[in-house]
Amino acid sequence: MASKGSTTTTGDEPPQQKLSPSGLPILKIPGSYGIPFFSPLRDRLDYFYLQGADEFFRSRVARHGGATVLRLNMPPGPLISGDPRVVALLDARSFRALLDDSLVDKSDTLDGTYVPSLDLFSGHRPLAFLDSGDPRHAKLKRVALRLAAARMRHVAPAFGTAFSAMFADVEAAMAGTAGDGVEFNKYNMRHMLDFTCVALFGGAPPSKVIGDGDDGGAAAKKALKWLVFQVHPIASKIGIKPWPLEDLLLHTFRLPAFLVRRDYADLTAYFAGVAAAVLDEEAENSDDNSAIITRDELLHNLIFMSIFNAYGGFKIFLPSLVMYLARAGPELHAKLAGEVRSAISGEVAIITLAAVDKMPLVKSVVWEALRMSPPVAFQYGRARRDTVIESHDAAYEVKKGEMLFGYQPMATRDERVFERAGEFVADRFVVVSGDEDGDGERRRRRRRMLEHVVWSNGAENGEAAEGNKQCPGKDMVVAVGRLMVAEMFRRYDTFTATVEENPLEPVVTFTSLTKAAAVAGHGGGEEA
Repeated sequence: MASKGSTTTTGDEPPQQKLSPSGLPILKIPGSYGIPFFSPLRDRLDYFYLQGADEFFRSRVARHGGATVLRLNMPPGPLISGDPRVVALLDARSFRALLDDSLVDKSDTLDGTYVPSLDLFSGHRPLAFLDSGDPRHAKLKRVALRLAAARMRHVAPAFGTAFSAMFADVEAAMAGTAGDGVEFNKYNMRHMLDFTCVALFGGAPPSKVIGDGDDGGAAAKKALKWLVFQVHPIASKIGIKPWPLEDLLLHTFRLPAFLVRRDYADLTAYFAGVAAAVLDEEAENSDDNSAIITRDELLHNLIFMSIFNAYGGFKIFLPSLVMYLARAGPELHAKLAGEVRSAISGEVAIITLAAVDKMPLVKSVVWEALRMSPPVAFQYGRARRDTVIESHDAAYEVKKGEMLFGYQPMATRDERVFERAGEFVADRFVVVSGDEDGDGERRRRRRRMLEHVVWSNGAENGEAAEGNKQCPGKDMVVAVGRLMVAEMFRRYDTFTATVEENPLEPVVTFTSLTKAAAVAGHGGGEEA
C-alpha cells in the first residue's frame, strides 16, 4: 500500500497525485521570471508606478487562478539587485514558513534582494542582517532584549513628554493656519526620535545635543537621511517628479555612502555619549568567547536598533494608526474617550502601561492597525533545504537556496483567517472580563487571530528570544501604540484629518482637534 506522498503505480493505473504531509496536492509553483533584465525592469515599474504594490500582487494571483504561492521578480531589480527572483508567499498559511527559523536563513535578507553598503554602518553588519544561527546574533540579541526589558518602565513617562510637546506644536501650528490643516507626520518625525532615544537610554534628547536647526528637526533629518540611503532602492513616491527621474535616481544605482558620512558621524557621536552606560555594562559582562563583540560594533548596532528598528517603525506606524482613527470617526472616538477616561480616573501626570492594559478597546485598535498596516510589509529568507510550502489549498516544492518572499498585508488580510479581513474593525480583538463567553470561545478566537498578526517577524502572542528573529522591541511598539491612542483621547474628544496614502507611510493632516472639557479648562470642548 502506497504511503501518503507516494507516486508508486501498478500496471496501467494513472500516477497518483503527490501529496504533502498534511494531504494537500503538491503542484508546480505557477508564475515565471520572464526575460532577464527586461522582465525584472518591467515588474519594477509595475510595482512602484504603474500598479502599486497591492495591485501588483493581486493581479498576479488572479492571473494564476487564485494561487497564492508564485514565482515573480521583486524590486529593485537591475542594476542594484544581483538576483530579483523570489517565490512569493501571499496567504496567511504559506507566509508562516518565513517565521520558521529552522526553515529559512535570514542572512542579509532584511531588505530583500539587495544588501545596503556596510559603509553605512561603519563597516559592521547589524543584528537585523544576521541569521538566527550566527553566534553574533545571539550575543547582540541578548543585549537588545536586556535593554528593552530594563527600559520598559521609562516608556510611558518618555512618551507622555513627547506626546505633550508634539501636540502643543500641532495646536500652535493649527492656530496659525488659515484652515489648511497641519501635517502630523512632520511633528511625529521630530518628536518620536527624541522619545526613542530618551526611552532607550535616558539623558538629553538628540534635538538638544545635535540641535533642532533653524526650521526644527535637524537631528531627525539626519536620521531620516541615513535611513533613505539604506532603503531608497525599495522606496518610491518621495517627492521626485516626474517618476521616471525618481526611478532612475532611486532604483538604478546605489546612492554613495560618503554623502551621508557627516550626518552619521553626528549621530554616532550622540549615541556614543548617551549609550555609554550600556556599552560599559556589556563590556563588563562579556565573559564568554562564543562571539567577540567589540565596543564599536555594539555601538553601531545600538544606533541601528534605535533609528532603523525603533524610530523607523514609529515613523511609519503612528501615522497609520492615526489614519485608521481618523477614518473611524466620532462614534469610535467617543467609545475610546470613555474607556480611557474611565481607566485613568485619578491619574494626573502620565498614563501608565498598567492603565492601558485595562483598556480592551484601545488594545484591540492597536492590534488591528498592526494587522492592517504592518510597519514592515515584507519578509524574506532563503530556504535552508528542499522543502514543501503549504498554502490553504495546495502545496509546492521549494529548493534549497531559493529566496522566499512574503507580502505581509496580504497574509494579515487573509479572508480564510479573518472575517471582513480588508476592513479596519476596531473591536476585532476585544475580550472583556465578565462577557458571557469572555473566558471561553472569544478568548480562544482572539488567540488564534493573534497568531496571524505577525508584523514583528513572529506571532503577536509569541516572544522574542536570542534564538529567533522576532523583534526584540515588540512589546515596546505595542505599548507606544496603546499610549498614543490613550493620550489622544484623554486630550481630545474627537478630531478630523485628511489622509494621503503613500507607499511608505500615509500622510495625515489634522483639520480639527476638539479638546476634552478637562483639558480645555472649561465646561465645553474647545476646537483647535
